[in-house]
Amino acid sequence: MEIPQIDRSNYLKGLLITARKDEQLAESEKEILKIISERLGFSKDFFEETITTLLANKYITEEPPKFSNNRISQSFVTDALRLALSDNKIGDTELDWVFTVAAANGITAEWVNKKLEELKSKPHLIGNLELALYAIL
Repeated sequence: MEIPQIDRSNYLKGLLITARKDEQLAESEKEILKIISERLGFSKDFFEETITTLLANKYITEEPPKFSNNRISQSFVTDALRLALSDNKIGDTELDWVFTVAAANGITAEWVNKKLEELKSKPHLIGNLELALYAIL
């Protein structure tokens, strides 16, 4: 599936916002973000600069991204949950953000909760770098 450039940008930006919601950036989060950034076609330099300034960058607006189709939206929500769970804890601010993005894209809270429970019940899926994004690329 070809993902439009605006969706690629929104996907990465949305995950960056997810990662900084708890005001810390774990190594597991950095690794996931790096892989997704590369997979979406962003340069290593761009990624390194973004990660270096992520927590302090007040210019990243937190309007929930809207994606062009439901497959991309569901993939994003799944990867955002994996990212938030990758440091073995998920905070309210991270979870609230994922629910906000889901709602903006027509995904029900029930779907998000079901996906969250699935990931929690299968911890091997959280650290698995075969991210949901791979299924749509």
